[in-house]
Amino acid sequence: MEIERLKEELEEVSDPRRQWGNKRHKLEDILIIGLCSVICCGEDFVDMEEFGLDRREWLQAFLELPNGIPDSDTFRRVFERLDSGELAKSLNNWLAVEEKSGGRSINIDGKTIRGSGNGTHKAYHVVSAWVQENQISLGELAVQEKSNEITVIPELLDLVDIAGDIVTIDAMGCQTDIAAKIREKEADYVLSLKDNHPTLYDEVKEYFDWLEKERPVAEKYEVWKSGTEKGHGRIEKREITVASAAWIEDKARWTDICTIVRCRASRTVNGGEAISNRYYISSFDTSAESFGAIIRGHWSIENQLHWLLDVVFREDAAKARKDYAPLNMNVLRKIAMTLLKSAHSDKKLSFRKKMLKASRNPRFLASVLIQK
Repeated sequence: MEIERLKEELEEVSDPRRQWGNKRHKLEDILIIGLCSVICCGEDFVDMEEFGLDRREWLQAFLELPNGIPDSDTFRRVFERLDSGELAKSLNNWLAVEEKSGGRSINIDGKTIRGSGNGTHKAYHVVSAWVQENQISLGELAVQEKSNEITVIPELLDLVDIAGDIVTIDAMGCQTDIAAKIREKEADYVLSLKDNHPTLYDEVKEYFDWLEKERPVAEKYEVWKSGTEKGHGRIEKREITVASAAWIEDKARWTDICTIVRCRASRTVNGGEAISNRYYISSFDTSAESFGAIIRGHWSIENQLHWLLDVVFREDAAKARKDYAPLNMNVLRKIAMTLLKSAHSDKKLSFRKKMLKASRNPRFLASVLIQK
């Protein structure tokens, strides 16, 4: 990930400043300093200025900085007006130059940036496409209501190459047009089914209940049971049942629906057991054990993306609220997260310790940014 190629990608981002104005600082310089600041624990525009002043000599090795380091107001004005979609596209192109579609699990889910609302707009809800295996964000789109995930997911799918991949989405994304869009993009789907489709949900639930009770020899289905998992005072077991969807009456509405899946989870805490069943529809067939891994893997986007944004990057406490600033900061955090995850150090360091090390050690920061 050479710096020159990063600068070339960022040249594709439209400069939001007035074209006839006196631009004292290059846009790519502003964006790269902003990214480096976030890698080094920076949380706001004052941090960006302070980082630039502290690391000016290091930055001059690869940035032009024609008028020195931009001040915090310059960072603020640029990130408030910058098109976050263009920024995400350029930075994701830079990261994903070697990333090829096919054989991946793509988890799609949304997260509300809770502190991003103000008198002009509600808190932004960002829907992301997350590559489970490589833990990289392929793209994101923002809406101002969680319910609008339904409309934005097809737009997000049009932005990314998912041919040959498996796309997993929670119940809000279990829609006929989304299933059709995924198949149109030559990918497969595993969609969580809840009572937002009550007829189909009841049919699938009753069918699995019947299979469990009658165990009919003529029906083709498979059951896989996980081993017992213990941790944090809990004992957990999972059971996956997979069956054909050929019998579903309304299957013509769901493009290429092939299988239905039940995931039964039992959890014992302090001697008390709780059992829950979740249901899914899918466009392909595989083993029950493989479906179990796919379903469990969907929560990578919660555990590896949303949790880190909240806990490590303190996104919900961020003070940037005006215009597009919350969305652009969200993009920088995701890119910083991907870089830090793949960065190597002599010791096994936590996420936060890598950030602190990058803030203290310019050589380590360079290795995070360039990945050499």
